[in-house]
Amino acid sequence: MLRLHGPGPMTAPRQLVQRAGEQMSYARFGAMIVVSTVVMFGLMYLNTYEIEHVLFSQTRMWMALIMGAAMSAIMLVFMWGMYAKATANVAILLVSAVVFCSALWLVRSQQTVGDVSYMQAMIPHHSIAIMTSERAHIKDPRVRKLADGIIRAQVKEIGEMNALIADLKQNPPPAGSPDILSYRKLGEPPPKPE
Repeated sequence: MLRLHGPGPMTAPRQLVQRAGEQMSYARFGAMIVVSTVVMFGLMYLNTYEIEHVLFSQTRMWMALIMGAAMSAIMLVFMWGMYAKATANVAILLVSAVVFCSALWLVRSQQTVGDVSYMQAMIPHHSIAIMTSERAHIKDPRVRKLADGIIRAQVKEIGEMNALIADLKQNPPPAGSPDILSYRKLGEPPPKPE
């Protein structure tokens, strides 16, 4: 018989928590995090201007992993009572922290990003600038002039990047080529516009 008050394994609140815990399996939790991370990766492309500008971006992938790891830890902490295995819970938090820190390092260092992957990430980024510059409700003519200049520059650079991607896929740099540092890292003034 179910007692509504008092200590013991048969009280209503404890039984409800136990039933909820039985329904919330770790496999389901993992699947929820994986699916959510994949969905978040896709959602990051919704603000591109054209479908042709949607290219695989390592930076967006690392950001999706950062969000998935953070979501995993936050959700587990909020639903701690629904997952009975403390060791598994701690392991999930540790894995989440490792994934978060690793993905954050990768996105900040751009360690895995080369010539082609850099441009594949920049095209959707430029596309966002085109969309916002074109569709914003701009009233000041100076801001409109600035926005139109941004649109022109981004459209031109997307064309250049697409051409470079096609060329580099056919003619990649020689193996072992050194990185060419930016003018900022070299401590030089910015190059003059062409």
